[in-house]
Amino acid sequence: MPVHLEYAGRTAIIRLDNPPVNALSAALLKELREAIQKLRQQIEAGDVRAVVVTGNGPKSFVAGADITRFLELDPVSGRELAREGQVIFEELAFLPCPVIAAVNGYALGGGLELAMACDIRIAAANARLGQPEVNLGLIPGYGGTQRLARLVGPGKAKELIFTGETLLAEEALRIGLVDRVVPEGKALEEALRVAAVIDGKAPLAVRAAKEAINRGLDLPLDKGLEAEADLFGSLCATEDQKEGARAFLEKRSPQFRGA
Repeated sequence: MPVHLEYAGRTAIIRLDNPPVNALSAALLKELREAIQKLRQQIEAGDVRAVVVTGNGPKSFVAGADITRFLELDPVSGRELAREGQVIFEELAFLPCPVIAAVNGYALGGGLELAMACDIRIAAANARLGQPEVNLGLIPGYGGTQRLARLVGPGKAKELIFTGETLLAEEALRIGLVDRVVPEGKALEEALRVAAVIDGKAPLAVRAAKEAINRGLDLPLDKGLEAEADLFGSLCATEDQKEGARAFLEKRSPQFRGA
C-alpha cells in the first residue's frame, strides 16, 4: 500500500510510500483520497485535531508524478489527470483542521503542489523544492500555478515555473515557500511537535481561524473582514470561549473540550 495512516495521539500522519521517490502514481492518489475522506470523518468526530503529511524514506517527500502516465496523454485525458490531482489536493487543503507538510527530501512537481496544499510547510535542510514541469513540455497541473503565486508572489512564481529551477530549503524559507527549516531527518519530529502545540489550543477556534484565512484569500478585504467578524461571533457561543476567558482570569491552563 503506497499510503499509510498512522496516529500520534490526536495527530494523524499520512505517510506516502512509493519507492524509490514516492511518485504520485494512480494507486497512491486513490489511496490518498480515501485517507483524506477517512480523516474528515475522524476530524468531525473530534478524534483528530491535526494532520501531518510526509514521505517515507530519508530522501524524498514526493519527487513528482508518475511520468510513465504522461506518454499516452491527449488533451482530454490530460485535463482529466490535472483535475483529478487538483480535486484531491483541494480536499486535503480544506480539511477542517491544520495540515502540516513534513518535507523530508525532494518535493518536486506534484510533490511541491502537495506540500503547498498543506497549511504549514516544515522542510529538512536537505530538502529540494521546485516545479520542473517545463522540462517535460508541461506546466504544473495540480494547483502549482495558483498556489505558488499566492505563496511567493507572481513574479517569483513565474521565475520558478518558467525556469524549472530547484531551490534549496534555506532559499525556499527566504522567499516564504516553506515556513521553517530544521536539520536533516528532523522534519517529521518538528511537524509532530507543532501539531502537539496546536492540539492544546481550542479546536473550534483553530478551525475557524483556518476557515477565515482560506475564505479571505478569495475575497476583497471588506468581505474578508465581514467573514472574520462572523466567525469571531460564532465562537462566542462556545463553551471553549468561556473556558479560555475564565482560565486566563484565574491564571490557569484552559481545558478545552471542542464544544
